[in-house]
Amino acid sequence: MSSPPLNPETNAQKSRTGLDRVWHAAGYSWAGLRAGWGETAFRQEVIAAVVLLPAAVWLASGWVEFSLLAGSVLLVMIVELLNTGIETAIDRIGPEWHDLSKRAKDMGSAAVLLSLLLCGLTWAGALLHKFLS
Repeated sequence: MSSPPLNPETNAQKSRTGLDRVWHAAGYSWAGLRAGWGETAFRQEVIAAVVLLPAAVWLASGWVEFSLLAGSVLLVMIVELLNTGIETAIDRIGPEWHDLSKRAKDMGSAAVLLSLLLCGLTWAGALLHKFLS
């Protein structure tokens, strides 16, 4: 089955299929990670992950515990990228102050905070379990 004809304003990614689509999507994802690297908070979280992910292997007593520890670290990075995406989209709209723009940015920031709290509590629980049991 062929794709419908594209008009000049249609994203070329929409007409790709199969491995070609996967290959290009991976390239866009890599570009997103490189763009995220330009954000100080994301770089700090990546550096923390470089320490915490191997520590999770040592600390975890099984795959479920490892998944929770590693997952909580990766979740922080995911939420940070989404927050940066929100902030970038808002900034593209315009530099002027607007209550809805502030609200969107504040909600993204709150999501990062909640992911950091979840990560911290998950790690604190695992450390307490390891050393107090």
